[in-house]
Amino acid sequence: MKIGIVNDLPLAVEALRRALQLRTQHQVIWVAGDGAEAVARCQQETPDLVLMDLLMPGMDGVEATRRIMASTPCAILIVTVNVGTNASHVFEAMGCGALDAIDTPSLGVGDPNKTAAPFLTKIDTINQLLQDRGGPPMVHKATAVESDVIPNSLVAIGASAGGPAALVEVLRRLPKDFPATLIIVQHVDQQFAPGMVDWLNLHSALPVRLIEEGARPTVGTALFAGTNDHLILKSSTRLGYTTEPHDSSYRPSVDVFFESVKERWRGVTIGVLLTGMGSDGAIGLKTLRDSGCHTIAQDRASSAVYGMPKAAATLGAAVDILPVDRIAEKIVNVLAGKG
Repeated sequence: MKIGIVNDLPLAVEALRRALQLRTQHQVIWVAGDGAEAVARCQQETPDLVLMDLLMPGMDGVEATRRIMASTPCAILIVTVNVGTNASHVFEAMGCGALDAIDTPSLGVGDPNKTAAPFLTKIDTINQLLQDRGGPPMVHKATAVESDVIPNSLVAIGASAGGPAALVEVLRRLPKDFPATLIIVQHVDQQFAPGMVDWLNLHSALPVRLIEEGARPTVGTALFAGTNDHLILKSSTRLGYTTEPHDSSYRPSVDVFFESVKERWRGVTIGVLLTGMGSDGAIGLKTLRDSGCHTIAQDRASSAVYGMPKAAATLGAAVDILPVDRIAEKIVNVLAGKG
């Protein structure tokens, strides 16, 4: 992979260089000291992957991510000193199209092969998922919609790159008295899941909760997959996690969850596939549509990365292909029998 590094700290840049040297297939093609320089560098020579720091003098990593995805979209991994203490910035950047986040690898501490392993594994995973490129994320004003939905209904949502912002656009438009269960599978490492739930709660009209093993689908609550294992419906009334399939590049997998919904949910189902790199969820959404469920995919113009919804559209998996600011209204109308 051709890689660009964006970091103003020489020690951090050196740590990244040394870690990348452990993989002969990776090449650092440029280093930028701030966000503005990174945007310019991407326009001159767009890399396969940008390793983006968050807090820098001048333009920060969030704004740089936004501008890169708008002008020269490419894979972006947030690499910063402490992801946990910068959670809100991490999720903002992911909402702009960054794929994931990880702490900067240590320099000169212990066996370099071990200390760099999590960082290199993350890059390996991104390399596997580089199948589709997308355009700029779109910003929309939020307006709530009225609800008259039937009970015993499930809205199953899958998302990946750009998902945090897209989820906010959907969640903030759903009414507080939304009488249906909403379950979200977002590609995010389990260590970041609690922080993402906290961040979504700041913007959502519905309460957002992490899903624990054995949890029940809950009307009026958005439930969020919270581990690196796959979320499934283990019965019509219980949620849980499974390690199968082990070889899936996507964890948690949207396809695995959608398939379990098709097999075990006994009420009305709506499947929704939002922005994301790769194709996870497309086959699952097609399975839901073929079983008679209403399905929705985000459109190209409003997707930060038009990979997953594009794959769904190609398969004919979506009944509706909509901009993200119209998805909540369509969900409400379908559940009310007006869609």
